[in-house]
Amino acid sequence: MKKILFAAIALIFSFGSAFAQEQLSPEEKAKKMDEFIQKQIEKLESSLKLEDWQTFYADSILTHDYNALQAELDAMQEAKVSNADLYTQASDKWADRIYDAMHKILDEEQWQKYLKQGAAREKKARDKRRAKIEGTGTVKEQ
Repeated sequence: MKKILFAAIALIFSFGSAFAQEQLSPEEKAKKMDEFIQKQIEKLESSLKLEDWQTFYADSILTHDYNALQAELDAMQEAKVSNADLYTQASDKWADRIYDAMHKILDEEQWQKYLKQGAAREKKARDKRRAKIEGTGTVKEQ
């Protein structure tokens, strides 16, 4: 669970190369994405002891955001975008949305545990990349 977002990003990138080689149908692609999301939900449920309503929201958040990320990456790939930084920026954008949404549904104890499991480190890395791109070189602490 420590690297949920990076794992998701890596999975989505691997989907692209796997799909190019295997030419999976949209149904198969959706099924793989659903399986990945369900595994992430199960990990969140067990590690954070989510209540039913939190599980519902986490599932909704991950389903929407991962599918939106996949759609954005697919559109970029279809447009033959070759700049890896643009793919990273898109991934970071959706990872930030997941981070913010999870903060809204977790209580303080769960949130601290979520941060310790890697979310804080991943957020800091995204902020550092963003600062580097913007040329500021500074990262504000959250």
